[in-house]
Amino acid sequence: MTTNLSVSIITVCFNSEATIRGTLESVRSQDYEKLEHVVVDGASNDGTVNIVNQYRNSVSTVISEPDRGLYDAMNKGIQHATGDIIGILNSDDFFENKDVISEVVRLFEDHPEIDIVFGDVVFVEADNLDRVTRYYQSGHFRPWKLRFGWMPPHPATFVRKSAYERVGKYRLDMRIAADYDMFVRWLLVAGLKWQYLDRVLVRMRAGGVSTSGIRSSIRLNREIVRACRDNGIYTNLIFVLSKIPFKLLELIRRPKP
Repeated sequence: MTTNLSVSIITVCFNSEATIRGTLESVRSQDYEKLEHVVVDGASNDGTVNIVNQYRNSVSTVISEPDRGLYDAMNKGIQHATGDIIGILNSDDFFENKDVISEVVRLFEDHPEIDIVFGDVVFVEADNLDRVTRYYQSGHFRPWKLRFGWMPPHPATFVRKSAYERVGKYRLDMRIAADYDMFVRWLLVAGLKWQYLDRVLVRMRAGGVSTSGIRSSIRLNREIVRACRDNGIYTNLIFVLSKIPFKLLELIRRPKP
């Protein structure tokens, strides 16, 4: 595929030796040439950095130092990224196919007016990566649904670096929903243009910070309300909780073969 667009994938990690190899292999296997991989490690004390260093032929930048959490690490990665388009792939996630980046770039090329492309993700069991436990299909998403707790899947979202330069960094005063806040700023405040790519882009191991129990769910929903209100978008907890019955459908829905 001939294009002038370059892509940066940012992976943030901390003590991820059990899963990060799959993430690194996933990025390395992409068939898109203008691709850099930036790894931001929070000063891991296991074998994570040793594993990352084994992939220095495909990892462009490695940062390993203490940080202020997940979103601080993402901000560091964005600062060091040189690509025209940025995607964030966590250290326990991996791309669904080797042509994911190529297809994303093709959509940006076909629609030069857009700033954001997002697709679907599937959640899989941590010890059985072929067993899908949840299908996060985002074709139904519209920006107004952010008021009701809906957002595209962050790991399957690709954004022009210029959009980050325009809107700013991830907030560090949110533990779980700073990515949600970013979507509010991108889509409702700045009015950036977007396109949906109708395919699964990323597989995610279940058990991340935003899906790890009732306490995390409570905190997430409260942060979602705060993200909207801080950006001048009216919502309330009842609006946000109204998504729960529809979210349950993700447990039984499956992607197209």
